[in-house]
Amino acid sequence: MADQNKGLSYSAAGVDIDAGNELVKRIKPSLKMTNRPGSISSVGGFGGLFDLKSAGFKDPILVAATDGVGTKLKIAIETKQLSTIGIDLVAMCVNDLVCQGAEPLFFLDYFATGKLVLEDAEKIIGGIAEGCQEAGCALIGGETAEMPGMYQGKDFDLAGFSVGAVERGQAFPRQTNDGDVIIGLRSNGIHSNGYSLVRKIVETSGLKWTDAAPFEGLSLSKALLKPTKLYVKQCLKILSISEIKAFAHITGGGLTENIVRTLTKGQGIEIKLSNWELPPIFKWLSDIGDVNKFEMLKTFNCGIGMTIICSPSSTDTVFSLLQKIGEQPIIIGHVTNSGKVEYYGNFG
Repeated sequence: MADQNKGLSYSAAGVDIDAGNELVKRIKPSLKMTNRPGSISSVGGFGGLFDLKSAGFKDPILVAATDGVGTKLKIAIETKQLSTIGIDLVAMCVNDLVCQGAEPLFFLDYFATGKLVLEDAEKIIGGIAEGCQEAGCALIGGETAEMPGMYQGKDFDLAGFSVGAVERGQAFPRQTNDGDVIIGLRSNGIHSNGYSLVRKIVETSGLKWTDAAPFEGLSLSKALLKPTKLYVKQCLKILSISEIKAFAHITGGGLTENIVRTLTKGQGIEIKLSNWELPPIFKWLSDIGDVNKFEMLKTFNCGIGMTIICSPSSTDTVFSLLQKIGEQPIIIGHVTNSGKVEYYGNFG
């Protein structure tokens, strides 16, 4: 009989299949917490299953989105603060889905690392499950890839994939008109865009991740790692208002580029910056990095994480519904026929 202890093995090459199987066991309770109407599969199969009919749809159009977290991951890895980065991953996908008028239904993740550390992976996927639960979508599967040589040490990358549905004929954006109102929903921080610039500014400042944030009563790392705010419940709450025209998730490209993606051809926007205060974290980034106003507007959300376009006559109704669920909406501008993106004044 041949000596089974001789020769190379997958584990000797740096891939621990047993650790991957153990991770699946550990995360099953978190995944179960995300079950919703339509969930019919269990983790471990070759694919995740979802029943659109039992989710309540009659004639649905499917909407899909995929995204990552960008270099915000570098701060999470360097500071070993991994419990919320999964929320960012979910938010970046489902906030995009709802801009099409879609209800997020299910989510899958891709987690790739050089060395699978069970405790770290459990925290990361636990955050993904938390984000899914808040967004009302089921975490029905994913992939954990241990890839020594591709990633160094405990480095990792994340990607997310989400699918939602909207009834036929109900998709967004809709026809926008001159004079339509642009309403902003506040962000809770930087969210998940612009972190290459953020890390450069931190380097320029001379601060360490463990130092107190000059703009907030937290350590610098914790302030910068606040998870991206989820806007799913807020947007779904007002979908039934017939005069809602569009939603825009303010991500890469900032306020400069994302709102115009929802407009009818030939239209533009006027934004009145004095209608809201630039949050302290953005003031600090601007001051320390000597970043001008227009660079800030095209790189960061500047305090507005989601925008809503509606007719002037529906503004009061939109405000009332959003205020009942704890939002503080702001009128930040309006749609024009100029075909231009114009900003007036300075932040309040």
